[in-house]
Amino acid sequence: MGIGHYIKEIGRGPRGAKPLTRAQAADLFGQILDGSVSDLEIGAFCLAMRIKGETPEELAGFIDATQQRLALLPASTRPLVVLPSYNGARKLPVLTPLLALLLAREGLPVLLHGMRTEARRVLASDVLQALGIAALTVAQAIAPGQVAHLHTAQLHPGLARLLATREQIGLRNPGHSVVKLIQPCAGPALLVSSYTHPEYLDRLCATLALLEADALLSRGLEGEVVADPRRWPRYDALVRGQHQVWEEQQAGTATEVPGLPTDMDIASTAAYTQQVLQGQQPVPPALQRQVQHIVQLVQQIEQQAKPDAPLGPSTLD
Repeated sequence: MGIGHYIKEIGRGPRGAKPLTRAQAADLFGQILDGSVSDLEIGAFCLAMRIKGETPEELAGFIDATQQRLALLPASTRPLVVLPSYNGARKLPVLTPLLALLLAREGLPVLLHGMRTEARRVLASDVLQALGIAALTVAQAIAPGQVAHLHTAQLHPGLARLLATREQIGLRNPGHSVVKLIQPCAGPALLVSSYTHPEYLDRLCATLALLEADALLSRGLEGEVVADPRRWPRYDALVRGQHQVWEEQQAGTATEVPGLPTDMDIASTAAYTQQVLQGQQPVPPALQRQVQHIVQLVQQIEQQAKPDAPLGPSTLD
């Protein structure tokens, strides 16, 4: 069928472009994932959407198509915590592995999925490998208290191919938004996602509401979902798509984080992660707070079936 008629609608620039319906977006993205369109059409799609920007309905449609095609992990006995990790370290060590292992220590099953989309960055998967946690080769169940990581191509090869177009085009495309919002599990899961620019928060919340998702959102660390150890961000929670602000941002930025290495290489980051887990270095308070929020939100998900279960944070201190 092709996607030329969709490109004609979305490719008229920021003022002339028309938004797609959720169903149209799902059809378009599904064809891209299935590899049934030409490289030229994919390039046109990427550029058109980069200029126009995705509406929540379009993004929900892209995710609909992706969810239908993902290799889903079997359900665990507890909701799976999903940590998309696609940016890696740029100025500070990548602390997503530390977040994952702190959550596992709380008895949660944790999946980190990702792939390299930028050269010369240390990835969370690199650090997990250095810590002796090998990547999964297939989507499989994750036990409570276990951390696993999976390359995007194992979830869906077409999605990995779309992300890889950044190397040729030089720009992000909707695939980079999709991978941070998918739920690759056949059972209950909590998505932990992030945003870089504050204006993107409303779009994320609207998209996750359409998907009736369970999620925790905050400003991430250089595009990673882990909290910046120097700051105390705002947290937004969604349970079955119902949104609530759980904690407002606190002002100020710490000038120093005790024990945080100045080097960002794999070995230094892995060593620091081990030191924190072994109690030789303190857990950064911002990460501890994030862990508390995630644990509580998982408990909310587990209680969803109870009609009188409260929605919102309790006292965590």
